[in-house]
Amino acid sequence: MEPIDIVGIGNALVDQEFEVTDEFLQQHQIEKGMMRLIEDADQERLIELLAKRGELKKQSGGGSAANSLVGFAQFGGTAFYCCKVADDQAGKFYCDDLEKVGITTNTGSQKHEGKTGRCLVMVTPDAERTMRTYLGITADLSVAELDEDAIARAQYLYIEGYLVTSPIARQAITRAKEVARANGTKIAVTCSDPAMVKYFRDGIDEILAGGVDVMFCNEEEARILTGTDDVQEAMQQLQQHADLVAITLGKDGALLGDGERQVVVPGVPVKAVDTNGAGDMFAGAMMYGLTRNYSLAACGLLASHAAAEVVSNFGPRLELSRQQQLLIRLQHEPEFS
Repeated sequence: MEPIDIVGIGNALVDQEFEVTDEFLQQHQIEKGMMRLIEDADQERLIELLAKRGELKKQSGGGSAANSLVGFAQFGGTAFYCCKVADDQAGKFYCDDLEKVGITTNTGSQKHEGKTGRCLVMVTPDAERTMRTYLGITADLSVAELDEDAIARAQYLYIEGYLVTSPIARQAITRAKEVARANGTKIAVTCSDPAMVKYFRDGIDEILAGGVDVMFCNEEEARILTGTDDVQEAMQQLQQHADLVAITLGKDGALLGDGERQVVVPGVPVKAVDTNGAGDMFAGAMMYGLTRNYSLAACGLLASHAAAEVVSNFGPRLELSRQQQLLIRLQHEPEFS
């Protein structure tokens, strides 16, 4: 069997993106910048409201970990995704979307009755994204969706923070971590969204229990986790849970720390149109660098530039050619020597 760079575990969602105003969010009492879980009927009503305001800007496969794996695969890595989809049109769309970039999944013989999850992404003029998600069948992701052989053969197990909303998904995470540790597979975790840290703190603590190898979070998530606005102090606290911590700082770049040194990653000036997927791409690009034994500075450089490319277009993913051109260009930078 061929080795695998990364096995990801996460939600399987079809993203639908709409442009909205701040007034629209306020009118309908939608908290800006946060992801909220809603029921199917509520999501359908919201789609009707959005449809009255304009056309659907973009539809694509989504899910935090899946977005990261797509970015990782398009740089040239090998990835496997453990997820759950229904035997419906959206489920087929989702799996085909991953297969196009070479990502293998567990879903070939695991199509289920029900409805594939969907995420409505509302983007305001300041490029901030606000999400309302109906999980559908992905809410039932469980140990049954794990491919333990793939986890055992992988360099890394990559765990999505959004899964902490589901008790049975948390059981799957626990089992996946056990398999990883028994086979020398490193563990990487992303917090995914400030709402996960704010409202499901026990679940985040459960993922981090026993320590992990790599942890991704943004500045707000780091603040909530540590109770401090000082990013340096937050880094020190988070390194008690992870060997390598990456704190993204939006347009200001990121701070990376591995216990021995810290790397300040500068931001990349771009005109932002949609921040959806920026953190996911940062993680996917950085994981590619780690699996290729890039220096910490090179990992950060690639991740920062890739995230900047994502925010400069609609949607959480980039065209394959755009990613590959970026990698070729950056390999001539001093950090890669």
